[in-house]
Amino acid sequence: MNFYEIKANNLSSPPQIGSYSPQDVIFVLKDISHLIKEQSTEDREKAIQGGIHYSEMLPIEYVPSREYLDLFHKTLQVSSFKVAMSVAIVSEKILKKRGRDIIFVSLARAGTPAGILMKRYIKTKYGIRLKHYSISIIRDKGIDENALIWILKNNPGKDIQFIDGWTGKGVINKELYEACEKFFQRYKIQLNSDMAVLADPGHCVRTFGTREDFLIPSACLNSTVSGLISRSVHRKDIIKEDDFHGVKYYSEWKGLDVSNLFLDEISKHFSLIEINNIEPLEGEVLNTGMKDVKSIQKDFNISNINLIKPGVGEATRVLLRRLPWLILVDRINNPVLKPVLLLAEEKGTEVQVYSKMSYSCCGLIKPSKNKNDICI
Repeated sequence: MNFYEIKANNLSSPPQIGSYSPQDVIFVLKDISHLIKEQSTEDREKAIQGGIHYSEMLPIEYVPSREYLDLFHKTLQVSSFKVAMSVAIVSEKILKKRGRDIIFVSLARAGTPAGILMKRYIKTKYGIRLKHYSISIIRDKGIDENALIWILKNNPGKDIQFIDGWTGKGVINKELYEACEKFFQRYKIQLNSDMAVLADPGHCVRTFGTREDFLIPSACLNSTVSGLISRSVHRKDIIKEDDFHGVKYYSEWKGLDVSNLFLDEISKHFSLIEINNIEPLEGEVLNTGMKDVKSIQKDFNISNINLIKPGVGEATRVLLRRLPWLILVDRINNPVLKPVLLLAEEKGTEVQVYSKMSYSCCGLIKPSKNKNDICI
């Protein structure tokens, strides 16, 4: 028996967690709900910028305000068809490039609802039932190899299509490429690192639904729109050698969950969408987003590029989970920025117009006095 087979035989099946139907997705993750305590944004920010890896902690997830929840529903109504079109376009591209003998593997957690929507679209339009899994990938730590091995063992002969929600600076697709290279070196199994996303405002992937920087509502509400799971955790005292990466399951928040409502609102458009001759088959990777980020870094004298979070989705998550000191917007009356501006007002975060970027907005995280800043 080789190393891969030994690893595969030592892995247990993942528990059923989350509020999504198993027909939509299987989380290949470890339930660590009772093994980790959440930390406040302030304490977590100090720890991260003091050298503790972000994946070793979880933020406290607060119940969104009624005003913000109302805005989420309004944003969903306004953008559901646009999201559905992005789902349709990227799904058609995937089928043309990869064929039908594939399985979807979403990158938790932003990739999970995107993967479910693509799976639903393909079933609606073509009657094809693709399997869909969600696994963890962590910056600077890589992908969950145990989860990949378990998926490959249970789907022999299938190719993996990786999925995420959107791109920011392009860090995760770079991490995915390096992870696939390491996986090949270790197990001699070649994985296609092409990552499909709904929105690619940073111009850093080839397979996307749109390159417009607009708010995908699943960026708004953390776990309550992501199947009631936390972001993934990797800490050696909790995640053992043959464990999957961990997540907390917020089962007590079922009454607040809008995960399936979000999916259903978008999915209802699929039968009405007609898409012919998706061209170009692949978009050119220009990495314009990273060029914008470097300009922002220079203009605002920011020492660590990881303190810059470009795009509507990333800026929203910064306002929800981190301590931003400034939100840059391309124009103050940009309609896609309403949720961001509301959050900024709630947090007391300054907003400034900065037109020299391809993104709609960008969040800047407050630096610590520690010279060894390490940030998500």
